[in-house]
Amino acid sequence: MQLPSVSQPATDSKPSVAAQLAHHVGRFRWVICAVLLLGVMKNYMDRQVIGVLKTTLQHNLGWSEIDYGNLVFAFQAAYALGMVLVGRFIDRVGTRLGYALAVAFWSLASIAHGLAGSFNSFLLARFALGLGESAVFPASLKAVAEWFPKKERALATGIFNAGSNLGAIATPLIVPWIAVHWGWRAAFFLLGGIGFVWLALWLFVYRRPQEHPMCSSAELQFICSDPITPPVRVGWFKLLTHRQTWAFVLAKFITDPVWWFYLFWIPDFLQREHGLALLSIGMPIVVIYVIADGGSIAGGWLSSALIRHGWSVNASRKLAMLICAVSVVPVVFVPKVASMWGAVLIIGVAAAAHQGFSCNLFTLSSDMFPGTMVASVVGIGGTAGAIGGMLIAKVVAYFLQRTHSYAIPFFLAGSAYLIALVIIQFLAPQLRPVQFDLAES
Repeated sequence: MQLPSVSQPATDSKPSVAAQLAHHVGRFRWVICAVLLLGVMKNYMDRQVIGVLKTTLQHNLGWSEIDYGNLVFAFQAAYALGMVLVGRFIDRVGTRLGYALAVAFWSLASIAHGLAGSFNSFLLARFALGLGESAVFPASLKAVAEWFPKKERALATGIFNAGSNLGAIATPLIVPWIAVHWGWRAAFFLLGGIGFVWLALWLFVYRRPQEHPMCSSAELQFICSDPITPPVRVGWFKLLTHRQTWAFVLAKFITDPVWWFYLFWIPDFLQREHGLALLSIGMPIVVIYVIADGGSIAGGWLSSALIRHGWSVNASRKLAMLICAVSVVPVVFVPKVASMWGAVLIIGVAAAAHQGFSCNLFTLSSDMFPGTMVASVVGIGGTAGAIGGMLIAKVVAYFLQRTHSYAIPFFLAGSAYLIALVIIQFLAPQLRPVQFDLAES
């Protein structure tokens, strides 16, 4: 794939003016970014408990691989349904209230897992969790669009997206200990309750920059340094008529399922293929997601740094995504790797590449669409990604039940990102912002 020339203008605004402003502004926007990181971390802790406890729950509750796949499917179905609604909802009610309501809902759903007494009640709790958690990325990306100019959004997205790895690191360290000493139900009770602590922090800290007493006039000027665009709102059907929407949506459909696969099946892969006990699984998982954390931040930093050095947004985003897509490919060989730590290293690099790819992919939504529509576009893409996650749940469960092998899932994981990048290049070769007729908004 031929990348665009780097001689194009980096952004629509003048870099020299923005650079001068950057030297004199405050940094409260990075406090907002830190709170978003903690929110994503909490989100991933809630969703990953079931993956860490998979073997324990299957043994205690008598689940088959197909049963477990159906639980993942229920979560993904609810996540997809939530994405259909939640992006539009957050655009309507605002980031602060919309995110707060979602966190309260999914924290209660997490607690409900510990009360489940049957497979069907567990399935219902899982569905509710997916419905609530669907808000995390539309809300976070809308907050980034409100608090950061375009030149900083990929880095900010990479930082808050690193919360997914921190959650994936903390869960296998905390949950096995809780499960062994207090029982698996306590893990859901305790982690679900943490959500209300974060909710109090969110309500205390978050306002729009125009309304926040901690945002100085100089920082507000820097945040608003991008060219002003008139507010535009259009329906979903109008959004779906644009190639840029489909570039984002199809890329999410292809790549999101890989992350769900890592999240819900890697603990089982390590236990099944390398004989790890529940209390021994923490360190390998920590290593995988520490590496992934570096990829999330590095991927966002790379494209932002290229933009600061005069590259176009188009070339910067796509070069970063190409590097990530190529770095994923070796994961197809993981089922043949005899060394547990060798497999962990390869999976860690693939997870890091996913995160670097993902933070740039998320940023494309704010590159190509007005801020008033970012959550809606991310919601559509999230729906597509969750539908892909529903499919991967069935695929992985089927092949494990029939072949007892992870070979095909890892092959799909290794090839997804190059395919997604080719589709993005075909549908959005220049990442041009969508132009809407104001009379239709």
